[in-house]
Amino acid sequence: MPWPPSARRPDHRAGDTAGADAARTPDTPDADDTVDTDVAVVGAGPAGLALSLMLLRSGVRVALVEKSSGDPASAGRDFHGEVLQPGGQRVLDRLGVLSPARARGARRLAGFRLLDRGRVLLDVDYGRLPGPYDHLLALPQRHLLAELLAACRALPGFRHLPGHRVSALTGGHGRCTGVVATGPGGRRVTVRARVVAGADGRYSKTRALAGIGAGRTEAFDQDVVWFSLPAPGRATGTVAVHRAPGSAVLVHDTHPDRLRVGWTLPHRGWPAVAARGVEAVRAELTAALPQFADLIRDHVRALDDLRLLDVFAAHADTWVRDGLVLLGDAAHTHGPLGAQGVNLALQDAAALHPVLVDALRADDCSRGRLAAFPRLRGPAAEAVTRMQKVQAKALLGAGGPAADVLRSHAARLVGRTPLGTRITRRIAYGRTPPEVRTDLFTVRTPAPRRA
Repeated sequence: MPWPPSARRPDHRAGDTAGADAARTPDTPDADDTVDTDVAVVGAGPAGLALSLMLLRSGVRVALVEKSSGDPASAGRDFHGEVLQPGGQRVLDRLGVLSPARARGARRLAGFRLLDRGRVLLDVDYGRLPGPYDHLLALPQRHLLAELLAACRALPGFRHLPGHRVSALTGGHGRCTGVVATGPGGRRVTVRARVVAGADGRYSKTRALAGIGAGRTEAFDQDVVWFSLPAPGRATGTVAVHRAPGSAVLVHDTHPDRLRVGWTLPHRGWPAVAARGVEAVRAELTAALPQFADLIRDHVRALDDLRLLDVFAAHADTWVRDGLVLLGDAAHTHGPLGAQGVNLALQDAAALHPVLVDALRADDCSRGRLAAFPRLRGPAAEAVTRMQKVQAKALLGAGGPAADVLRSHAARLVGRTPLGTRITRRIAYGRTPPEVRTDLFTVRTPAPRRA
Protein backbone atom coordinates (compact mmCIF):
# COMPACT_ATOMS: atom_id res chain seq x y z
CA MET A 1 0.00 0.00 0.00
CA PRO A 2 1.20 3.57 -0.49
CA TRP A 3 3.26 4.66 2.50
CA PRO A 4 2.41 6.44 4.71
CA PRO A 5 -1.35 6.69 4.00
CA SER A 6 -1.45 10.33 5.19
CA ALA A 7 0.99 11.33 2.45
CA ARG A 8 -1.00 9.77 -0.40
CA ARG A 9 -2.20 11.85 -3.27
CA PRO A 10 -6.04 11.94 -3.24
CA ASP A 11 -6.30 10.43 -6.71
CA HIS A 12 -3.87 7.55 -6.06
CA ARG A 13 -5.63 4.17 -6.11
CA ALA A 14 -5.63 2.45 -2.75
CA GLY A 15 -4.74 -1.17 -2.26
CA ASP A 16 -1.68 -3.35 -1.84
CA THR A 17 0.63 -2.53 -4.76
CA ALA A 18 2.58 -5.75 -4.39
CA GLY A 19 -0.61 -7.82 -4.63
CA ALA A 20 -1.89 -5.75 -7.53
CA ASP A 21 1.39 -6.16 -9.41
CA ALA A 22 1.17 -9.92 -9.06
CA ALA A 23 -2.28 -9.90 -10.71
CA ARG A 24 -1.18 -7.86 -13.74
CA THR A 25 0.78 -8.65 -16.84
CA PRO A 26 2.88 -6.33 -19.02
CA ASP A 27 0.14 -6.51 -21.66
CA THR A 28 -2.49 -5.03 -19.35
CA PRO A 29 -3.13 -1.42 -20.52
CA ASP A 30 -2.69 0.13 -17.05
CA ALA A 31 -0.05 -2.31 -15.86
CA ASP A 32 2.91 -1.13 -13.90
CA ASP A 33 6.40 -1.91 -15.01
CA THR A 34 8.28 -3.29 -12.02
CA VAL A 35 11.94 -2.81 -11.19
CA ASP A 36 13.63 -4.77 -8.40
CA THR A 37 16.76 -3.23 -6.95
CA ASP A 38 18.69 -2.76 -3.72
CA VAL A 39 18.54 1.05 -3.46
CA ALA A 40 16.11 3.40 -5.18
CA VAL A 41 17.73 6.82 -5.43
CA VAL A 42 15.32 9.67 -6.15
CA GLY A 43 16.99 12.67 -7.76
CA ALA A 44 19.90 12.77 -10.22
CA GLY A 45 21.68 15.79 -8.81
CA PRO A 46 25.19 15.71 -7.33
CA ALA A 47 24.08 13.88 -4.16
CA GLY A 48 21.99 11.24 -5.92
CA LEU A 49 24.51 10.53 -8.69
CA ALA A 50 27.55 10.46 -6.38
CA LEU A 51 25.76 8.08 -3.99
CA SER A 52 24.65 5.90 -6.90
CA LEU A 53 28.21 5.67 -8.21
CA MET A 54 29.67 4.72 -4.82
CA LEU A 55 27.02 2.05 -4.28
CA LEU A 56 27.48 0.61 -7.78
CA ARG A 57 31.23 0.43 -7.19
CA SER A 58 30.41 -1.58 -4.06
CA GLY A 59 28.31 -4.11 -5.97
CA VAL A 60 24.95 -2.66 -4.91
CA ARG A 61 22.13 -2.49 -7.47
CA VAL A 62 20.74 1.02 -7.94
CA ALA A 63 17.64 2.39 -9.68
CA LEU A 64 17.94 6.15 -10.20
CA VAL A 65 14.61 7.97 -10.60
CA GLU A 66 14.83 11.49 -12.03
CA LYS A 67 11.97 13.78 -13.05
CA SER A 68 14.00 15.58 -15.73
CA SER A 69 14.10 13.84 -19.10
CA GLY A 70 16.79 16.04 -20.61
CA ASP A 71 20.47 15.36 -21.16
CA PRO A 72 22.34 16.34 -17.96
CA ALA A 73 25.01 17.91 -20.17
CA SER A 74 22.48 20.44 -21.51
CA ALA A 75 22.43 24.04 -20.32
CA GLY A 76 19.31 23.58 -18.20
CA ARG A 77 21.26 23.43 -14.93
CA ASP A 78 23.35 26.56 -15.54
CA PHE A 79 22.00 28.33 -12.48
CA HIS A 80 22.35 25.50 -10.02
CA GLY A 81 25.23 25.72 -7.55
CA GLU A 82 28.54 25.23 -9.28
CA VAL A 83 31.41 26.50 -7.09
CA LEU A 84 33.24 23.53 -5.62
CA GLN A 85 35.06 23.86 -2.33
CA PRO A 86 38.17 21.69 -1.82
CA GLY A 87 36.07 19.18 0.15
CA GLY A 88 33.79 18.56 -2.83
CA GLN A 89 36.73 18.42 -5.22
CA ARG A 90 38.36 15.74 -3.09
CA VAL A 91 35.23 13.55 -3.14
CA LEU A 92 34.98 13.78 -6.92
CA ASP A 93 38.69 13.12 -7.35
CA ARG A 94 38.40 9.92 -5.31
CA LEU A 95 35.59 8.85 -7.64
CA GLY A 96 37.68 9.52 -10.72
CA VAL A 97 35.32 12.11 -12.20
CA LEU A 98 36.92 15.43 -11.24
CA SER A 99 39.48 15.52 -14.08
CA PRO A 100 37.08 14.55 -16.90
CA ALA A 101 34.40 16.94 -15.60
CA ARG A 102 36.95 19.72 -15.38
CA ALA A 103 38.15 18.96 -18.91
CA ARG A 104 34.66 19.78 -20.18
CA GLY A 105 35.20 23.34 -18.99
CA ALA A 106 35.77 24.97 -15.59
CA ARG A 107 37.37 28.01 -14.00
CA ARG A 108 39.93 28.01 -11.19
CA LEU A 109 39.22 30.66 -8.54
CA ALA A 110 41.87 31.80 -6.05
CA GLY A 111 39.51 32.53 -3.16
CA PHE A 112 36.97 35.04 -1.80
CA ARG A 113 37.16 38.83 -1.73
CA LEU A 114 34.94 41.44 -0.11
CA LEU A 115 35.12 44.87 -1.73
CA ASP A 116 33.52 48.22 -0.94
CA ARG A 117 33.68 50.77 -3.79
CA GLY A 118 36.75 48.99 -5.15
CA ARG A 119 38.55 48.84 -1.80
CA VAL A 120 39.42 45.31 -0.64
CA LEU A 121 38.06 44.73 2.86
CA LEU A 122 38.66 40.99 3.04
CA ASP A 123 40.82 38.63 0.98
CA VAL A 124 40.55 34.89 1.71
CA ASP A 125 43.39 33.23 -0.21
CA TYR A 126 42.89 29.49 -0.75
CA GLY A 127 46.52 29.26 -1.84
CA ARG A 128 47.34 28.99 1.85
CA LEU A 129 45.78 25.52 1.87
CA PRO A 130 47.82 22.46 0.92
CA GLY A 131 47.55 21.24 -2.68
CA PRO A 132 46.15 19.87 -4.85
CA TYR A 133 42.88 21.41 -3.60
CA ASP A 134 44.25 24.88 -2.92
CA HIS A 135 41.58 26.76 -4.86
CA LEU A 136 37.88 26.99 -5.57
CA LEU A 137 36.55 25.56 -8.82
CA ALA A 138 33.65 26.96 -10.84
CA LEU A 139 32.43 23.76 -12.50
CA PRO A 140 29.12 23.99 -14.40
CA GLN A 141 26.77 21.46 -12.89
CA ARG A 142 25.90 20.01 -16.28
CA HIS A 143 29.55 18.97 -16.69
CA LEU A 144 29.62 17.33 -13.27
CA LEU A 145 26.34 15.47 -13.75
CA ALA A 146 27.27 14.24 -17.21
CA GLU A 147 30.48 12.63 -15.93
CA LEU A 148 28.83 11.11 -12.86
CA LEU A 149 26.03 9.65 -14.98
CA ALA A 150 28.48 8.27 -17.56
CA ALA A 151 30.43 6.56 -14.76
CA CYS A 152 27.22 5.02 -13.38
CA ARG A 153 26.11 3.78 -16.79
CA ALA A 154 29.42 1.98 -17.25
CA LEU A 155 28.78 -0.27 -14.22
CA PRO A 156 26.54 -3.33 -13.80
CA GLY A 157 23.39 -3.15 -11.70
CA PHE A 158 22.38 0.38 -12.77
CA ARG A 159 18.87 1.24 -13.89
CA HIS A 160 18.26 4.85 -14.96
CA LEU A 161 14.69 6.17 -15.10
CA PRO A 162 14.79 9.71 -16.53
CA GLY A 163 11.55 11.60 -17.04
CA HIS A 164 9.89 9.81 -14.09
CA ARG A 165 8.18 11.67 -11.27
CA VAL A 166 7.70 9.91 -7.96
CA SER A 167 3.98 9.79 -7.09
CA ALA A 168 3.95 7.46 -4.05
CA LEU A 169 6.10 5.56 -1.61
CA THR A 170 5.23 1.90 -1.10
CA GLY A 171 5.30 -0.16 2.03
CA GLY A 172 3.33 -0.61 5.20
CA HIS A 173 3.54 -0.52 9.00
CA GLY A 174 5.88 2.47 8.82
CA ARG A 175 8.41 0.81 6.52
CA CYS A 176 9.28 2.09 3.06
CA THR A 177 9.80 -0.62 0.43
CA GLY A 178 10.03 1.39 -2.78
CA VAL A 179 8.49 4.10 -4.93
CA VAL A 180 5.88 4.45 -7.63
CA ALA A 181 6.90 6.79 -10.45
CA THR A 182 5.00 8.11 -13.46
CA GLY A 183 7.00 8.25 -16.66
CA PRO A 184 6.56 9.40 -20.24
CA GLY A 185 3.08 8.77 -21.57
CA GLY A 186 1.70 8.35 -18.06
CA ARG A 187 3.06 4.82 -17.66
CA ARG A 188 3.75 3.91 -14.04
CA VAL A 189 6.81 2.12 -12.78
CA THR A 190 6.99 0.48 -9.37
CA VAL A 191 10.53 0.32 -8.03
CA ARG A 192 10.85 -2.25 -5.25
CA ALA A 193 13.90 -1.54 -3.12
CA ARG A 194 15.42 -2.38 0.22
CA VAL A 195 16.14 1.31 0.80
CA VAL A 196 14.86 4.52 -0.77
CA ALA A 197 17.31 7.43 -0.75
CA GLY A 198 15.64 10.81 -1.27
CA ALA A 199 18.12 13.15 -2.94
CA ASP A 200 15.54 15.27 -4.75
CA GLY A 201 16.40 18.71 -3.50
CA ARG A 202 15.10 21.50 -1.29
CA TYR A 203 11.48 20.90 -2.32
CA SER A 204 11.82 17.11 -2.01
CA LYS A 205 8.78 15.10 -3.15
CA THR A 206 10.18 12.06 -1.35
CA ARG A 207 10.25 13.95 1.92
CA ALA A 208 6.71 15.27 1.39
CA LEU A 209 5.30 11.83 0.52
CA ALA A 210 6.87 10.45 3.69
CA GLY A 211 5.09 13.12 5.71
CA ILE A 212 8.37 14.56 6.99
CA GLY A 213 8.44 18.29 7.73
CA ALA A 214 11.01 20.36 5.87
CA GLY A 215 11.99 22.32 9.00
CA ARG A 216 12.22 25.57 7.05
CA THR A 217 13.37 28.71 8.86
CA GLU A 218 13.71 32.25 7.51
CA ALA A 219 17.30 32.41 8.68
CA PHE A 220 18.53 35.01 6.20
CA ASP A 221 17.54 38.59 5.44
CA GLN A 222 18.37 38.34 1.73
CA ASP A 223 17.27 36.58 -1.44
CA VAL A 224 19.52 36.39 -4.50
CA VAL A 225 18.77 37.19 -8.14
CA TRP A 226 21.15 35.38 -10.49
CA PHE A 227 22.19 36.09 -14.06
CA SER A 228 25.26 35.61 -16.23
CA LEU A 229 27.14 37.84 -18.66
CA PRO A 230 29.35 37.01 -21.65
CA ALA A 231 32.75 38.43 -20.66
CA PRO A 232 35.62 37.35 -22.94
CA GLY A 233 38.90 38.61 -21.54
CA ARG A 234 37.26 39.93 -18.36
CA ALA A 235 38.00 37.05 -15.97
CA THR A 236 38.48 38.05 -12.33
CA GLY A 237 40.06 34.85 -10.99
CA THR A 238 38.14 35.00 -7.72
CA VAL A 239 34.74 35.05 -6.03
CA ALA A 240 34.08 38.65 -5.12
CA VAL A 241 31.34 40.27 -3.06
CA HIS A 242 30.92 43.91 -4.06
CA ARG A 243 29.16 45.93 -1.37
CA ALA A 244 26.78 48.60 -2.66
CA PRO A 245 24.33 50.95 -0.95
CA GLY A 246 21.43 48.80 0.23
CA SER A 247 22.70 45.52 -1.23
CA ALA A 248 25.69 43.47 -2.25
CA VAL A 249 26.56 41.76 -5.53
CA LEU A 250 28.49 38.50 -5.87
CA VAL A 251 30.58 37.94 -9.02
CA HIS A 252 32.69 35.00 -10.17
CA ASP A 253 34.04 33.58 -13.41
CA THR A 254 32.30 30.66 -15.04
CA HIS A 255 32.72 28.60 -18.18
CA PRO A 256 32.88 29.57 -21.00
CA ASP A 257 34.23 33.13 -20.70
CA ARG A 258 31.29 34.36 -18.64
CA LEU A 259 30.67 36.06 -15.33
CA ARG A 260 28.01 34.74 -12.99
CA VAL A 261 26.38 37.49 -10.93
CA GLY A 262 24.24 37.20 -7.80
CA TRP A 263 22.43 40.36 -6.71
CA THR A 264 21.24 40.27 -3.10
CA LEU A 265 17.90 41.84 -2.24
CA PRO A 266 15.86 42.03 0.95
CA HIS A 267 14.13 38.73 1.61
CA ARG A 268 10.92 38.56 -0.45
CA GLY A 269 11.71 42.00 -1.88
CA TRP A 270 11.87 40.95 -5.54
CA PRO A 271 8.24 41.85 -6.47
CA ALA A 272 8.82 45.46 -5.46
CA VAL A 273 12.08 45.59 -7.42
CA ALA A 274 10.54 43.96 -10.49
CA ALA A 275 7.67 46.45 -10.41
CA ARG A 276 10.16 49.24 -11.10
CA GLY A 277 11.07 47.64 -14.44
CA VAL A 278 14.23 46.47 -16.15
CA GLU A 279 15.62 49.99 -16.70
CA ALA A 280 15.67 50.62 -12.94
CA VAL A 281 17.24 47.20 -12.35
CA ARG A 282 19.99 47.96 -14.88
CA ALA A 283 20.65 51.31 -13.24
CA GLU A 284 21.10 49.74 -9.79
CA LEU A 285 23.33 46.99 -11.12
CA THR A 286 25.58 49.34 -13.10
CA ALA A 287 25.93 51.55 -10.02
CA ALA A 288 27.00 48.53 -7.96
CA LEU A 289 29.32 47.12 -10.66
CA PRO A 290 30.61 50.08 -12.68
CA GLN A 291 33.49 47.99 -14.05
CA PHE A 292 30.93 45.76 -15.79
CA ALA A 293 28.40 48.44 -16.69
CA ASP A 294 28.86 47.88 -20.44
CA LEU A 295 28.13 44.16 -20.09
CA ILE A 296 25.06 44.79 -17.95
CA ARG A 297 23.65 47.35 -20.40
CA ASP A 298 24.23 45.01 -23.36
CA HIS A 299 22.96 41.74 -21.88
CA VAL A 300 20.39 42.47 -19.15
CA ARG A 301 17.55 43.28 -21.52
CA ALA A 302 14.49 41.91 -19.71
CA LEU A 303 13.48 40.74 -16.26
CA ASP A 304 13.31 37.23 -17.70
CA ASP A 305 17.12 37.32 -17.93
CA LEU A 306 17.20 37.17 -14.11
CA ARG A 307 16.42 34.18 -11.89
CA LEU A 308 15.29 34.52 -8.30
CA LEU A 309 16.59 32.20 -5.58
CA ASP A 310 14.43 32.08 -2.46
CA VAL A 311 17.07 31.92 0.28
CA PHE A 312 16.21 30.02 3.43
CA ALA A 313 17.61 27.41 5.80
CA ALA A 314 15.97 24.07 6.54
CA HIS A 315 16.71 20.98 8.58
CA ALA A 316 14.19 18.18 8.02
CA ASP A 317 12.36 16.87 11.08
CA THR A 318 14.02 13.50 10.57
CA TRP A 319 16.40 12.17 7.94
CA VAL A 320 15.66 8.47 8.35
CA ARG A 321 12.74 6.08 8.59
CA ASP A 322 12.67 2.31 8.23
CA GLY A 323 13.82 1.79 4.64
CA LEU A 324 14.12 5.52 3.90
CA VAL A 325 16.89 8.11 4.13
CA LEU A 326 17.15 11.75 3.01
CA LEU A 327 20.38 13.45 1.98
CA GLY A 328 21.61 16.70 0.48
CA ASP A 329 19.11 19.53 0.17
CA ALA A 330 16.24 17.11 0.85
CA ALA A 331 17.59 16.75 4.40
CA HIS A 332 19.11 20.21 4.93
CA THR A 333 19.01 23.39 2.88
CA HIS A 334 21.40 26.32 3.07
CA GLY A 335 21.97 29.75 1.56
CA PRO A 336 24.43 30.36 -1.29
CA LEU A 337 27.06 32.18 0.78
CA GLY A 338 30.29 30.27 1.17
CA ALA A 339 29.48 27.94 -1.75
CA GLN A 340 28.48 25.01 0.44
CA GLY A 341 25.48 23.36 -1.25
CA VAL A 342 27.15 21.05 -3.80
CA ASN A 343 29.97 20.25 -1.39
CA LEU A 344 27.61 19.23 1.40
CA ALA A 345 25.68 17.07 -1.05
CA LEU A 346 28.83 15.25 -2.18
CA GLN A 347 30.05 14.80 1.38
CA ASP A 348 26.61 13.49 2.42
CA ALA A 349 26.89 10.85 -0.30
CA ALA A 350 30.37 9.86 0.92
CA ALA A 351 29.12 9.56 4.51
CA LEU A 352 25.94 7.64 3.61
CA HIS A 353 27.65 5.15 1.31
CA PRO A 354 29.26 2.98 4.04
CA VAL A 355 26.14 3.21 6.21
CA LEU A 356 24.02 1.76 3.39
CA VAL A 357 26.56 -0.90 2.48
CA ASP A 358 26.67 -2.00 6.11
CA ALA A 359 22.86 -2.01 6.40
CA LEU A 360 22.40 -4.01 3.20
CA ARG A 361 25.00 -6.58 4.19
CA ALA A 362 23.33 -7.00 7.58
CA ASP A 363 19.88 -7.13 5.94
CA ASP A 364 18.81 -4.44 8.38
CA CYS A 365 17.69 -1.18 6.81
CA SER A 366 15.81 -0.03 9.87
CA ARG A 367 15.74 3.50 11.14
CA GLY A 368 18.06 2.52 13.97
CA ARG A 369 20.67 1.19 11.55
CA LEU A 370 20.44 4.18 9.22
CA ALA A 371 20.61 6.68 12.10
CA ALA A 372 24.41 6.60 11.93
CA PHE A 373 24.13 8.93 8.94
CA PRO A 374 22.31 11.88 10.59
CA ARG A 375 24.45 11.45 13.70
CA LEU A 376 27.49 12.16 11.56
CA ARG A 377 26.15 14.74 9.12
CA GLY A 378 23.57 16.57 11.23
CA PRO A 379 26.16 18.55 13.23
CA ALA A 380 28.03 19.38 10.01
CA ALA A 381 24.87 20.77 8.40
CA GLU A 382 23.96 22.80 11.48
CA ALA A 383 27.51 24.21 11.64
CA VAL A 384 27.20 25.44 8.04
CA THR A 385 23.92 27.22 8.82
CA ARG A 386 25.51 28.95 11.80
CA MET A 387 28.52 29.93 9.72
CA GLN A 388 26.35 31.32 6.91
CA LYS A 389 24.39 33.48 9.33
CA VAL A 390 27.66 35.02 10.51
CA GLN A 391 28.87 35.43 6.90
CA ALA A 392 25.61 37.09 5.88
CA LYS A 393 25.92 39.70 8.63
CA ALA A 394 29.63 40.25 7.99
CA LEU A 395 29.46 40.45 4.19
CA LEU A 396 25.96 41.72 3.48
CA GLY A 397 25.03 43.61 6.63
CA ALA A 398 24.75 47.37 7.02
CA GLY A 399 27.81 49.49 6.45
CA GLY A 400 29.13 52.51 8.28
CA PRO A 401 32.38 53.46 10.00
CA ALA A 402 31.98 51.09 12.96
CA ALA A 403 31.09 48.14 10.74
CA ASP A 404 34.02 48.90 8.43
CA VAL A 405 36.43 48.91 11.39
CA LEU A 406 35.14 45.50 12.50
CA ARG A 407 35.47 44.13 8.97
CA SER A 408 39.01 45.50 8.79
CA HIS A 409 39.96 43.63 11.98
CA ALA A 410 38.31 40.46 10.65
CA ALA A 411 40.23 40.83 7.39
CA ARG A 412 43.56 40.95 9.20
CA LEU A 413 42.57 37.92 11.29
CA VAL A 414 41.57 35.79 8.31
CA GLY A 415 44.25 36.96 5.92
CA ARG A 416 47.36 37.09 8.07
CA THR A 417 47.20 34.68 11.01
CA PRO A 418 47.33 30.90 11.54
CA LEU A 419 43.81 31.14 12.95
CA GLY A 420 42.71 32.56 9.61
CA THR A 421 44.15 29.53 7.84
CA ARG A 422 42.19 27.24 10.16
CA ILE A 423 39.01 29.22 9.46
CA THR A 424 39.63 28.94 5.72
CA ARG A 425 40.20 25.21 6.03
CA ARG A 426 36.93 24.80 7.97
CA ILE A 427 35.05 26.66 5.21
CA ALA A 428 36.85 24.61 2.54
CA TYR A 429 36.30 21.15 4.04
CA GLY A 430 33.61 21.53 6.68
CA ARG A 431 33.32 19.85 10.02
CA THR A 432 34.71 16.28 10.17
CA PRO A 433 34.81 15.81 6.37
CA PRO A 434 34.06 12.20 5.40
CA GLU A 435 36.39 10.14 3.27
CA VAL A 436 35.24 8.18 0.25
CA ARG A 437 35.40 4.55 1.39
CA THR A 438 37.22 3.16 -1.61
CA ASP A 439 38.01 0.04 0.47
CA LEU A 440 34.34 -0.90 -0.01
CA PHE A 441 34.64 -0.77 -3.81
CA THR A 442 34.44 -4.27 -5.27
CA VAL A 443 33.60 -3.49 -8.91
CA ARG A 444 36.29 -2.26 -11.21
CA THR A 445 35.72 0.87 -13.26
CA PRO A 446 35.99 0.08 -16.98
CA ALA A 447 39.09 1.48 -18.63
CA PRO A 448 38.35 4.62 -20.67
CA ARG A 449 37.80 3.96 -24.36
CA ARG A 450 40.52 5.16 -26.71
CA ALA A 451 39.54 7.51 -29.50
